Amino acid sequence: MVERMKIPPLEIKDTGVIREIKKGIVKISGLPSCINCQLVELGPDLGGMVIGFTEKETLALVLGDETGINMGDIVYGEEGVFEVPVGDNFIGRIVNAFGRPVDEKGKIQESDFCPIFRDASGVVDRAPIDEPLFSGIKMVDTVIPLGKGQRELIIGDRVTGKTTLAVDTILNQKAQGVICIFCWIGGSYSAFLKLVQQLKREGAMDYTIIVSALASDSPAEQYIAPYTACTLGEYFMYHGKNVLITYDNLSRHAWVYRQISLLLERSPGREAYPGDIFYIHSQLMERAAKLNDEKGGGSMTFLPIVETQEGDVTGLIPSNLISMTDGQIYLDTSLFHEGFKPAIDLGLSVSRIGSKVQCEALKETSRTLKREYAQYKELLSFTRVKTKLSAEVETKLKRGEALSALFVQDKGRPLSLEEEIIIFYAFNKGLPEILEEEKREKFQRGIYRYLLKERPRLIEKLASQKVLSEEIKREIDEAFSEFFKSEVRSPKS
Repeated sequence: MVERMKIPPLEIKDTGVIREIKKGIVKISGLPSCINCQLVELGPDLGGMVIGFTEKETLALVLGDETGINMGDIVYGEEGVFEVPVGDNFIGRIVNAFGRPVDEKGKIQESDFCPIFRDASGVVDRAPIDEPLFSGIKMVDTVIPLGKGQRELIIGDRVTGKTTLAVDTILNQKAQGVICIFCWIGGSYSAFLKLVQQLKREGAMDYTIIVSALASDSPAEQYIAPYTACTLGEYFMYHGKNVLITYDNLSRHAWVYRQISLLLERSPGREAYPGDIFYIHSQLMERAAKLNDEKGGGSMTFLPIVETQEGDVTGLIPSNLISMTDGQIYLDTSLFHEGFKPAIDLGLSVSRIGSKVQCEALKETSRTLKREYAQYKELLSFTRVKTKLSAEVETKLKRGEALSALFVQDKGRPLSLEEEIIIFYAFNKGLPEILEEEKREKFQRGIYRYLLKERPRLIEKLASQKVLSEEIKREIDEAFSEFFKSEVRSPKS
């Protein structure tokens, strides 16, 4: 018998022709059935993504090196929209905006592919944000608390410690069951290298994914990088896990999108940004969520970073992001130069989630801190014009000075929840401010180590109950007394 020849299945694709190539943007005639975010084949191993179209032409972003294509080349429309690989194996790796590894550790075996642009979780799929996400930064955990599923903006001028704040929060998630994703957008390679080295040195890469789009990468990569990071995070969130994503930073992302929009010949608006600049960030921010138990109970928390110019928070991008997040942490240049680090301005910083995500012990110890600090700053300004002060004012100034000193924290040293509770419980008892500055510093650095060594069961009890019961308060008071006798009041000190 004559063997019947196997005919390959007929494949039908939309086709078009490249009419213009301009800095990562191609104009294509044809492709009559294209949709936004659809993939197109521009050449061998080179793809593109449809970013707009008119009745006469299709506009696409080149996802790679555009030098390999020419005008007149045939373009083929692919099925489906742009997707990136996701999966558990991405933890500990550095990938680019397309989800491909760039850390020279070999291929990553993905679990699935997901579109980078997708609808946010619906209201019925969400649960109230009531679970804390501890940053390990005293000012944040006590006065500007974070919750899992929240979107908290980090805002400030250049070189005020925005990235440091985000990195310290990532370092504090060690052994907390939170998967961290750091999205680097448009920054320099040298700064990126320092970030990677710090995360590796502190052991944070064991639970962290880095999505990198350097300044030297194409505008298309810088544009889609935050959506890729969000898609990776959603994979874990929908599998019932907690995720923390940092976007560093969305100012550079907006600059890149403005560049792309001008090349697309879209009408510029305020500050030359296109009219849809609000939409591209809001569609990203809305994807942060705390899911209900029926959807697995996972969460995805965002720490977007935005840069201001000379402290102006009324710029288009900063004001847009302030309006679409659940609060902001404002870092002040003058505080930074004074040596007050982290340079958080509590007057302009707020968390709209508030104290409902704090445990009872932390809520009790931090209830009056913001008010006392604000009063101290106000009194401090009055002392510059008045020479003679009453005893009451001097007492408040001394207490405010002690609180200000307690808020100062070294970078790369996040504190445990129990240590924060102990320190601010001592402040509310009036202990740190009655000591001299040198002894106050020794108390702050030594009390927690002393308790771990001499009263480990007290720390365990505080960690499990998270409540300052009368019994725990009595034990803490006894420990303070013992510490002062053995350490602070000793001749060696």
